[in-house]
Amino acid sequence: MKIKIFVIICLLSVFINAQKTNLAPSKPVTDRYFETNIVDEYRNLENVEDTQTLNWMKSQTAYTNSVLNLIPKKNYYLEKRLEIDKRQGNSVSNLKISGSNKYFYLKKNGDEKVDKLYYRDGFSGKEKLLYDPANYKSSEGNHNFVINHISPSWDGSKIAISMSEKGNELADVIIMDVKTKYIHPEIITNGAPASFDGIRWTDDNSGFFYVAFSVTDPKSKNFYRNTRTVLYKIGTDPNSIREVFSAKNNPNLNISEDQFPMILNFDLDQDYYIGMVVDYQTYRKTYSIKKKDLLEGKNNWQALSDPSDKAKNLDIRKDQIIFLSSYNSPFVKLCKTNIKNPDFKNAEVLVPEKKDEIIKSYRVTKDGIYYTTTRNGVEAKLYLYKDGKDNPIKLPYASGNIGLENKGEKFSDIWITCSGWANDEQRFSYDVKTNTFKPENLSPVAEYPEFKNIVVKEITIKARDGEEVPVSLIYNKDIIRNSQNPVLIDSYGSYGISSTPFFAKTYLLWVNEGGMVAIAHVRGGSEKGDQWRLAGFKGTKPNTWRDLIDCTEYLISEKYTSKEKVAIWGASAGGITVGRAMTERPDLFKAVIAEVGALNMIRDEAAVNSQPKEFGSVKDPEEFKGLLEMDAYHHIKKGTKYPATFITAGMNDQRVTPWMPTKFGAKLIADNTSDSPILLKIDFEGGHAGNVPIAQRYANIGDMFEFAFWQLGHPDYQPKEEIKK
Repeated sequence: MKIKIFVIICLLSVFINAQKTNLAPSKPVTDRYFETNIVDEYRNLENVEDTQTLNWMKSQTAYTNSVLNLIPKKNYYLEKRLEIDKRQGNSVSNLKISGSNKYFYLKKNGDEKVDKLYYRDGFSGKEKLLYDPANYKSSEGNHNFVINHISPSWDGSKIAISMSEKGNELADVIIMDVKTKYIHPEIITNGAPASFDGIRWTDDNSGFFYVAFSVTDPKSKNFYRNTRTVLYKIGTDPNSIREVFSAKNNPNLNISEDQFPMILNFDLDQDYYIGMVVDYQTYRKTYSIKKKDLLEGKNNWQALSDPSDKAKNLDIRKDQIIFLSSYNSPFVKLCKTNIKNPDFKNAEVLVPEKKDEIIKSYRVTKDGIYYTTTRNGVEAKLYLYKDGKDNPIKLPYASGNIGLENKGEKFSDIWITCSGWANDEQRFSYDVKTNTFKPENLSPVAEYPEFKNIVVKEITIKARDGEEVPVSLIYNKDIIRNSQNPVLIDSYGSYGISSTPFFAKTYLLWVNEGGMVAIAHVRGGSEKGDQWRLAGFKGTKPNTWRDLIDCTEYLISEKYTSKEKVAIWGASAGGITVGRAMTERPDLFKAVIAEVGALNMIRDEAAVNSQPKEFGSVKDPEEFKGLLEMDAYHHIKKGTKYPATFITAGMNDQRVTPWMPTKFGAKLIADNTSDSPILLKIDFEGGHAGNVPIAQRYANIGDMFEFAFWQLGHPDYQPKEEIKK
């Protein structure tokens, strides 16, 4: 055993020493922010097209691959996920039901790489293949497009299909006639329906609205600026689209260049369109216009709600607006007001706020308003509001998350999807007359006997300031609290996004390999309402990573694990969370995974997709202090022993620019004095995790999965005993 350990140490020393001789090129720049000078040692790496930078990124990726290839179970995760896919038979997503009861959806058989588009006439109808993305641009050479969004017309006669590749958000949208499978020759290339609120068909099925980009170079600083909602008419030149909701078309609305004007979902029987100015805030400005006026070319949008109204999820029904309100309340009420004389602050309350439950979503049907609630973001309930009464509905099984589908307010049809951390998603139709649920799954419900001993426990832990932080624990029922369990802690905490339960096969496979998973619902999300988001927002952002630290210390104190057995994982804005947790408490964690992470926040405004309204601006003295505090890159201290760290970036990532993780990796490699590996891997064919073939996504997750088990000492994941001589 001593010889084995010695060989492994020697092997890793060779790799680490080799990495230390290949430090990133450094050309420091000093910036002055108010009274503070900040030295940026790797500003030069922001030019990812520079040959020297690119070569270093490639060398680090090659180095990372060479290290990971030494792990005996290197391909375990990828192979297991593909095996599970084959066992399930197929998976279905993106279900859309047209008014004519045609079902459109994406389906991937277990042995296929990408989803294909299918449809059937009614739930019991015969399934037909509509489109295979492999056929798109197949004559042009090697392409790997994936379908990332579909939108059928109201009558189901046409469908818009959005396709992307290599992680890009911008997509090619084609239009198909469903009956004949005829593909219209016109291709829309300036939109990203999967990211920007989809496609909305006009009532007569002759065209649709979508958010168009003014600049289509994803590397341009203006890429996300001056977007506009446009109307495209089928069969016309995509360049002749008409702007209907934009700063240029509606100057009186004072839409700024960094806001996204969108038309919200609507039904055929509505007389109005609602436009919303989206800017990453919870409550936004909305406007209304009569459908007839807009289609006739008028621009007479009228102000509807203001952020101070604290109204969201607006739904017009004839002259009534149903909406969710947090006005004068930290929680949520279901309310109603009149569109001709709207008063959101003094609206009629249909369902008052509930103690310990937050209303999340609702659907209006012939029988009343179905709505869902959640407790701590992880325990879901279903209700029907009818004739002034609030009626709880017992679910088929306890669920962490509920999705709702309906046909419209003239129909009784309602469907729910239930899911949890250890429960695969299932879809049911609900019969209000008999109070019964009927399974209507489009894909087979597979059995997973290997997961039968896994349990989920929802707890709260007390943070340093006394706040109760929700934590989801996933583990084998026979776990022994002996401080020796490898624990993977996942956290996010931004944009008011909740970490809601889903059938998390990644987590379940981790548990099956002898580990435990904790999802820390840190402040900055919305698990406990608006106040939870604001408690981890801009100047209060430190609560986000300190909640993660406090959750980790709780698990250690309760003997679930120990410092040598903890890995933390954060993706995208979750990079702030894990990056600052590791730089504030480098002694607390054995391993850190920063997946396409936001790690250099005082340079956020230099990136393509800057978010000053979410995180702050360096142009404001107080917000600058907040940004510097949440900047993990600038908190790396030379001479410090940092935990093993795995950092990823996507070369085509338009959400988190690839130079952020690259700079963080460069500085950490140079300044770290521990023997723990610092690995940087760039996906040169990917973007912000999505829009890639599923096997590529599995492989990327597998790298992180195996790295963590290696570092936490799992015996099956220790490097091979071989040294190249």
